Amino acid sequence: MAVSKTWGAEAIAPLIAAGQRSFGENRVAEAQEKWPELKALTPDLRLHLVGQLQSNKAAEAVALFDVIHSVDRPSLVKALAKAMESQEKYPDCFVQVNIGGEAQKGGCEIADVPALLAEARAAGLPIIGLMCVPPADIEAAPFFALLAKITREQGLAQLSMGMSGDFETAVMLGATVVRVGSALFGGRA
Repeated sequence: MAVSKTWGAEAIAPLIAAGQRSFGENRVAEAQEKWPELKALTPDLRLHLVGQLQSNKAAEAVALFDVIHSVDRPSLVKALAKAMESQEKYPDCFVQVNIGGEAQKGGCEIADVPALLAEARAAGLPIIGLMCVPPADIEAAPFFALLAKITREQGLAQLSMGMSGDFETAVMLGATVVRVGSALFGGRA
């Protein structure tokens, strides 16, 4: 997936022209500004929400995104379920795991994964896998391997892990979705 957060339509258009169809955005409001027109021109695009999602933005996220990578708490499960039911639109979802136990990062605690998955499934969310962002400046492989193990234990098939700097390791350890931004777009200003 090409992570296009902070990049305008003029930077995204060449990737679409080259055949890229999967894009990730970090914020609902930013995505609302640029993606409706781009999706209208290229209907087979798949838009992923990769950033934290506030419960009060759940309806907007369901309306715009095809995949939501950051389901991480019961209140968000409830808000997404309500939005999906009212819109009759069910984007695929990943449960985000705080794989490094970092206070500043989103994601549910490892111990809470089974309960959150059960709640999400009971609410009708189409959970397809788990997502993580490992701690920075530490070898990512052990964190990716742990997420892959948890994913298998929970009977899920998809793993959203790895970014521009570590996607090769993520793929070797089972990633089915990697989030590549700076390798495609360059560094942010």
